[in-house]
Amino acid sequence: MCALYITMPPLTVDEYEQIARERMDPAAYDYYAGAAGDEQTLADNRQAFDRLKLRPRVLVDVSSIDVRTTVAGYPIDLPVMLAPTAFNRLADEDGEIAAARAAGAAGTLMIASTLSTCSLEEIAGAATGPLWFQLYVYKDRALTQELVARAEACGYKALVLTVDTPLLGRRFRDVRNRFVLPEGISMKNFAAAATEAARWGKHSSFSAYVHDLFDATLSWEAVEWLRSQTKLPIFLKGIMTEEDASLAVHAGASGIVVSNHGGRQLDGVAATIDVLPEIVDAVAGRIEVLIDGGVRRGSDVLKAVALGARAVLIGRPYLWALAAAGEQGVRDVLALLGGELRLAMALAGRPTIASVDRTILQQPKVTARPHT
Repeated sequence: MCALYITMPPLTVDEYEQIARERMDPAAYDYYAGAAGDEQTLADNRQAFDRLKLRPRVLVDVSSIDVRTTVAGYPIDLPVMLAPTAFNRLADEDGEIAAARAAGAAGTLMIASTLSTCSLEEIAGAATGPLWFQLYVYKDRALTQELVARAEACGYKALVLTVDTPLLGRRFRDVRNRFVLPEGISMKNFAAAATEAARWGKHSSFSAYVHDLFDATLSWEAVEWLRSQTKLPIFLKGIMTEEDASLAVHAGASGIVVSNHGGRQLDGVAATIDVLPEIVDAVAGRIEVLIDGGVRRGSDVLKAVALGARAVLIGRPYLWALAAAGEQGVRDVLALLGGELRLAMALAGRPTIASVDRTILQQPKVTARPHT
């Protein structure tokens, strides 16, 4: 464990990242940290939160702050969930198992990835709180059906269908590093399958793996097909426009995750927090809206909730914490964000999640045009 973490726990998510960078293999760190293209969207996800300014109200009783909410009907103790992230054992030997335990201890939930380095059964066996399962649709639909059936059998409470990855974004850091999983780490959900999905095998890179095996023909028909395979709620992850949000409602989705894949797919798209209002307005309360991308502070959580998100998903922040101190690190980063959220709500004069709305955010002033 890093000496900095022993002498003083990190005070910010950025400090967790510094420790992770020191401890991790450089190629593994770059796999987590990197994004597509020139990484413009990666940077803007963060900067967009900084552009939003809060309007604090005063002389409000904030002696008790309540950050509890629900997602898909399940209560959680704070509106921060663990996003589906691949290959957690690059950060810590216990990988997704450690993350699931930490989420349960914090009273929130984890979304386990199809590309996890612990099997969905192992994660479920270790979890102390509710789990959702993130799904990629393979060209081999039978393989996808098997994953759904296994998730149901293990008690996962919802499915999260990733819809923005027909192909993999071009991630220059991974190309330069010739990134591959190290010996002893594999995609465990396919370990028992006698298929090439279990490993990169003949695929020259992760990008080639996705190109060869993921279903690039995926359309709205796939949502209908998935609904026919399960009774679990289905969230669509990767929605970035009001048009697709409306289609998600009509397709019978239970919710959506506003996501640009952490900037890892199409570079140059808008920051997620910038498009959140139009998507919330488009669904008009008919389904739940979650968001990921760029969350680094409790005040970011407050801003997302103010704009209509039910909760936020964090990816890189918990991976940095996992690399810094394993399960305890993830517990600590969730506690850090929860504490920052409570403080921000108190100082903004909003004691409950229900009291948080768009009026907490400074609206841009419109300057009248002079008469000519």
